Amino acid sequence: MAKRYLYTIAFFSGMTTLAIELSASRLLGNVFGNSNLVWANVIGLMLLYLTVGYFVGGRLADRMPRAAVMLQFILWAAFLSALIPLIARPIITGAADAVFGAEAALALGSFLVILILFSVPVTLLGTVSPFVIRLAVTEIETSGKIAGQVYAISTLGSLFGTFLPVLITIPQFGTARTFLLFSGLLFAIAFIALLHVDRRRAFMYLPMPVLIALLALAVLDGPLRQPAAGSRLRYDGESAYNYIQVQEDQAGYRYLYLNEGQGIHSQWHESEVFYGGTWDYFLAAPYFNEPPFHADDVASLLLIGLAAGTIPRQHIEIYGDIPMLGIELDPEIVAVGAEFFGMNESAMPSLSTRVGDGRYLLNRLEGQFSVIGIDAYRPPYIPWHLTTVEFFEEVKTRLTDDGVVAINVGRTDTDRRLVDALSSTLLQVYPSVYALDVPQSFNTILVATRRSTKAANLKANLAHRLDSVDGRLYGILDEAAAALVPLEESDIIFTDDLAPVERLVDSIVLDFLLAGRAAEFLLADD
Repeated sequence: MAKRYLYTIAFFSGMTTLAIELSASRLLGNVFGNSNLVWANVIGLMLLYLTVGYFVGGRLADRMPRAAVMLQFILWAAFLSALIPLIARPIITGAADAVFGAEAALALGSFLVILILFSVPVTLLGTVSPFVIRLAVTEIETSGKIAGQVYAISTLGSLFGTFLPVLITIPQFGTARTFLLFSGLLFAIAFIALLHVDRRRAFMYLPMPVLIALLALAVLDGPLRQPAAGSRLRYDGESAYNYIQVQEDQAGYRYLYLNEGQGIHSQWHESEVFYGGTWDYFLAAPYFNEPPFHADDVASLLLIGLAAGTIPRQHIEIYGDIPMLGIELDPEIVAVGAEFFGMNESAMPSLSTRVGDGRYLLNRLEGQFSVIGIDAYRPPYIPWHLTTVEFFEEVKTRLTDDGVVAINVGRTDTDRRLVDALSSTLLQVYPSVYALDVPQSFNTILVATRRSTKAANLKANLAHRLDSVDGRLYGILDEAAAALVPLEESDIIFTDDLAPVERLVDSIVLDFLLAGRAAEFLLADD
């Protein structure tokens, strides 16, 4: 076989290997999140499978230095890689139900089963480089040069396999079809090569793509997750960051679901603005300032973790068309918000949106804000860099003199370690911090004020000039005053150097799973 074709095979096998690894993390992330623990399992096991492949491939290449052997390994690797999302889809659906139902053993078992599915195809892909080197080397004097070229070309392919799924194929076609696309391309290249080497044997592999096509038609028809009973699906798709669904119930309420679908990230109704949920409590944050504090004193809002715009819509209803800026990492969520949740210029003319990382964009803003809301803390997807002393110092520079920070934090009724750690971290920067336990939920709203304030200010503002307070806001302030709870000290302070957020959240989730109550914790974003 010509060297140029061997190098082509090395390139596409390297590309497919990394594309599968990136897609594997996304496949698991739809249910289990994208924490460091998930990534460590994906990367660690992929490296283990490749290690076995390199070792086995090297021995087999010396014993059977024939192109036909290598090409058949590649065909099987491509076929099994394409099979993974088709087999894993029902496992993932069951895993989501297991996590929601607090069936710890089943959830963990699903996680392991999906990872084990990658063992054979990735191991087979690992055999390719040793085979290519063995077949390409014709003189011992050039063996080092050939090996370097093969690994360089394979690594270049891996570079393409890293960026293409994240930037193009997953957002455009979805995770399952990304598997099929890269596997199909690798299969086609190996099949064409095998036709030239052993035509009769090549035709034996033709049923493989036919079987994949039939399975894909059967399995991939319809959404990954069916809508709730009595609801209809308004949107279903994948972005570079999330699996996104919009469902609408019979009463006309729309709900934004992400990934595993157990938490509601935004809610909308044509004529209703307040839903008696966690979002309402952001409206109470400014009233910890010294009385008399009026709605007119709220001049602007910055929200990190915009989702589909529930919080800005409520602020417009109470505070009018004040300047508002929403930061959201996922551009597809912003597009979904504009189409299905009224998050557009005609409905919210005072809302501007910026797409990108919250901390990065915060440090590139000009001006200051009366309220900075942070609603990006839904476990287990907490971005650690938005929890540190240094981050809260950066937030402070963007607050007006009477500005406040409001943060949505998940907890359980028996484990407040995350709330305590964040409140203790906030107290390193702000003179006053308060905790509001949202009733009938597993959410706490932490409020930090730039000025030194008192908890009694909330009730004092509630009692001041009641006739001038919007009736809906009055009810929210009354509930917020009743939801005040004392802070507990924590010896954990999150910093840019050390922020063990994921370790803490993993411990909370594990304790709750073992207690059989994971569903409640996962719904903490409602």
